[in-house]
Amino acid sequence: MRARPAYRIFRATALTVVVLVLVAPLVWMVAASLKTNVDIYDPAKALSFSPTLDNYDKVLQQANYVEFILNSLWVAFAATVASLILGVPAAYSMSRFTMKKSALVVLMARIIPGVSLLVPWFYVFSNLRMVGGFGVLIISHMFVSLPLVVYIMMGYFDSLPTELEEAALVDGLTHVGAFRRITLPLSVPGIATSGILSFIFSWNNFMFALVLSDADTKTLPVAIFDFVGYASIDWGGLMAATTVVTLPIMVIALFVQKYVVSGLTAGATKG
Repeated sequence: MRARPAYRIFRATALTVVVLVLVAPLVWMVAASLKTNVDIYDPAKALSFSPTLDNYDKVLQQANYVEFILNSLWVAFAATVASLILGVPAAYSMSRFTMKKSALVVLMARIIPGVSLLVPWFYVFSNLRMVGGFGVLIISHMFVSLPLVVYIMMGYFDSLPTELEEAALVDGLTHVGAFRRITLPLSVPGIATSGILSFIFSWNNFMFALVLSDADTKTLPVAIFDFVGYASIDWGGLMAATTVVTLPIMVIALFVQKYVVSGLTAGATKG
């Protein structure tokens, strides 16, 4: 009983420190995006400064970031949809028919760093004359999102009772029909979870787009580096561009976090 107040104080202190460590960079980023470059370098203007929207005007108009936003949306959306179309049936097959070798391949794809494939991919896709197009970006982003979808959905399908599908088979349905009419509607929370996470990972992907895109197809994470020069860095524009990239994902995460958590926990237990 005596340890409870001390534990509560320790827990509150630890949570406060963790929150400050996580939130402080975001606060500094947003504050710097509202400052001029002179104010950013002035320690006296850390908290007291005159806000300006010139950096956002530079990002959204002069740097043509609306086009880059649309590019990111298209690549992330297409990679997510394609990963769901391919990954959900694959995860169902691996779960129901105990395809351990295929599951091992998916696990290896999750473990292998994507950067190790950039050079061979660039060589192959350049010979196919695909470098610089949206197709190669979508395929490369699927390298991250497809194993994620399979990994999440295998656990979710394992948690669903097989008796419902067996009853459907007795009633005359095929395995495909049982999957389409019984299992697929029950797996909507898992599909939503894997789709949301895939979209977020694709939206934040930097390395693939840096190597495989061109001026017309580059996404937001790559476009941020337009503010980094050889001689100087436009910190105000860089922070405004980073805020434009970060805030949409933060808003999406805040609205869908309960669905992500429920989808992940739904596949955490069997039966």
